[in-house]
Amino acid sequence: MHLSPSDPPSRVLHLTQPVDGGVARVVTDLVRAQLAEGLRVSVACPDGPLAPALRALGADVRHWAATRSPGPGLASEVRRLRRVVDDVRPQLVHAHSAKAGLAGRLAVRGRVPTVFQPHAWSFEAVGGALGALALGWERAGARWASRVVCVSAAERATGERSGVRARWSVIPNGVDTGRFRPTDAAAVRAGIPLLAEAGADAPLVVCVGRLCRQKGQDVLLAAWETVRRGVPGARLVLVGDGPDGERLRALAPEGVLFAGGVADTVPWCQAADVVVLPSRWEGMALAPLEAMACGRPVVLTDVDGARESLPPGQEPVPAEDPAALAGAITGLLLDPPLRESLGRQGRHHVLTTHDVRHMTGAVAGVYRELLGGADDGCVEATECRESIQT
Repeated sequence: MHLSPSDPPSRVLHLTQPVDGGVARVVTDLVRAQLAEGLRVSVACPDGPLAPALRALGADVRHWAATRSPGPGLASEVRRLRRVVDDVRPQLVHAHSAKAGLAGRLAVRGRVPTVFQPHAWSFEAVGGALGALALGWERAGARWASRVVCVSAAERATGERSGVRARWSVIPNGVDTGRFRPTDAAAVRAGIPLLAEAGADAPLVVCVGRLCRQKGQDVLLAAWETVRRGVPGARLVLVGDGPDGERLRALAPEGVLFAGGVADTVPWCQAADVVVLPSRWEGMALAPLEAMACGRPVVLTDVDGARESLPPGQEPVPAEDPAALAGAITGLLLDPPLRESLGRQGRHHVLTTHDVRHMTGAVAGVYRELLGGADDGCVEATECRESIQT
């Protein structure tokens, strides 16, 4: 991550809202790597689980009061963020996700090299007039981003197809393959009270994700009765919390358990026979990469980043299709040798393509270009992969 052998450590300011889920994990991984390389790292974020975790790493965390979605308080949020920027005086700003990307670019307006990382496009999340506003902003706001970093080539293609004209880099998500690693599932299940009480030997499907429309748990619940007919006694655990929690609990058929929000998703990936993520949209989801790193087979829907996440030869299922989802899950639960084979393939794929060190190294390359003035305007995914291997 070192940017220059002679200059003092560069100061990077990360801006993030949300402060949980995959975005928070990416920010944490970047901050950890950047601090280890001697950068001075500040993070502006709202209260939540992320701030104390980053302080424990040694980051300078600045409180930024901001809601998750744009609203009437946006102007004051931008003013507060401008004060943070003026106080920190970063050499580079890295804004994560739609809300921080909106407020951050309005606060900075190109005065400092700015990286914007959508982590899935905002205009895919909403329709109607709000969706048109979100798309209009992304088109206009691109001029204040020195580089837009997409986590998959498909995410970039969605942006280009939608009229976003930007200087692009494609840097696939990565996970810590030391933390997320294979282990004995039975031993892990025995240590999780919810699973031990429900029957540790039952076939187990796990879905890790915020309980919200994006992650598609309602589609999974619609598929679950079909799975249970094919695999009697199978259990489904939804790991996470979110705005749809109450509604999903009301929809849940027999054999569905809710773990709530957890501080560590590693044991849940390790405990599963199959990990599923039935998303409606993504950039590139972390949960399937984490599951594959644990040697577990995954079922994904065909959204941005899914095909790039999977090993060659493995295919996602159509989004919002309960029958296809049920068929894929049932087939894996009934075929232990196939699960084992796909798990080995997934672990190898993550080690070679989605290790967190690949991701942090590629981001370091973008920072070097921007701070060194050698911005060629576009870095393709293949160029990122080449740079992190050399």
